[in-house]
Amino acid sequence: MVKHDDALEAQFAHMVEHDDALEAQFAQWRTWLRRRPAIRDSDVEELEGHLRDVVEALRATGLDADEAFLVAVKRMGNLDAVSREFAREHSERLWKQLVTPADAEGAPTRIAMRETIVVMALAVAAAAAIKLPELFGYPHIGAGDGLFEGGNVYFPNLSFFVLPFLAGYFAWKRGLDWAGWVRLGLAFAAAAFVVNAFPFAPAGHTWTLAALHLPIALWLAVGIAYAGGRWRDGGGRMDFVRFSGELFIYYVLMALGGGALTGFTAGMFATIGMDVEPLVVRWMLPCGAMGAVIVGAWLVEAKQSVIENMAPVLTRLFTPLFAAVLLVFLGTMVWTGAGIDVEREVLIGFDLLLAVVLGLLLYAVSARDAEAPPDAFDALQLLLVFCALVVDAVALAAIAGRISEFGLSPNRVAALGENLVLLVNLAWSAWLYARFIAGRGPFSALERWQTAYLPVYAVWAAFVVVAFPPLFGFL
Repeated sequence: MVKHDDALEAQFAHMVEHDDALEAQFAQWRTWLRRRPAIRDSDVEELEGHLRDVVEALRATGLDADEAFLVAVKRMGNLDAVSREFAREHSERLWKQLVTPADAEGAPTRIAMRETIVVMALAVAAAAAIKLPELFGYPHIGAGDGLFEGGNVYFPNLSFFVLPFLAGYFAWKRGLDWAGWVRLGLAFAAAAFVVNAFPFAPAGHTWTLAALHLPIALWLAVGIAYAGGRWRDGGGRMDFVRFSGELFIYYVLMALGGGALTGFTAGMFATIGMDVEPLVVRWMLPCGAMGAVIVGAWLVEAKQSVIENMAPVLTRLFTPLFAAVLLVFLGTMVWTGAGIDVEREVLIGFDLLLAVVLGLLLYAVSARDAEAPPDAFDALQLLLVFCALVVDAVALAAIAGRISEFGLSPNRVAALGENLVLLVNLAWSAWLYARFIAGRGPFSALERWQTAYLPVYAVWAAFVVVAFPPLFGFL
């Protein structure tokens, strides 16, 4: 009888231990779900009740608590999809909860308020950072002959006025461990040392190249912070691609609004005989430009689970337009027999054009159902990639001819490398897309290729920043 009671007591203790672990999992699930802007506490309770019913049904079939919980959560589906579904059913919450999600009583949640404070503090810090050089005797950002003037401290250091704060926001939001914080800090510190300690010639080619490529290299650090522990996963990288496009759209909209605000400000004060141009040039424009990056990132994060991304929608609009422009350009080249001018500004423009094409491809990939069969838009996307590939090959031929005629220079080698990096991506993307349209390969292969290739751009940019100056004598 004693042994039987001991066995019952041990079994009861085992059940209590498993129930405690199960409750801890439920608590973690609730915390995660409450971060979704479209879902209120009452919605969480409803979802939790359904989840508990599924868990109990699974446990009744013989599964233990951990297994039942994992299977039940899997059956509940993706939480972002659940959030979007709630947003559709309760559309009146959408704009109210875009920035500060509210609880069932309509009051902002504690998590949302804390994040708002953190974001505002980081935005103010970024706005203040752009003024720090003035404390050390440097002229303000609007002084002198311009941003590209030799010795201008702002041009090579623009990344450090905002990107560390943006990476810090995501590191805080994703709960990055101390080792991750240290790695981010070391990356930014090493980059700051390179661009400020190297003995560049004033306004030299390697100085300009380093300043232009540094934001691309450091954007990888922001992406690692954004993805948290998911950077090695293709899905995490694709999420960062979506975020980057959304942030660009938000920033352009905010810049247009800021431009209108500064214009009205100057106009109103001018009516009473006051010149506020120094205030606009020295404070409003530079501080607003830095702080807007943090606020824009916050807005993208706030609405990410609530409404569909804008970038894939714009992709459908601009893909045929860019394809038409490239076709007309190639046709004009053939008709006139004219070649591409390989001056630096022209090459930068072509690289930006090719980058936009790749962006359109990335967002088309991110928005597409990988299981759906190929359609007319896929054929149009392949046409766009093929045209970009031809343009890139023509540009490469022009650069190679210039190098053979005049020799190596920092700008020519940088252009050659960048166009080769783009050529590899475009060529293999065209091959994978053609295989998919022909029914000989899955669409997921194209998505994996794009996400796997992203770090190549950052690595090349870092190489230009670090290796080009000593290779070309810092000229």
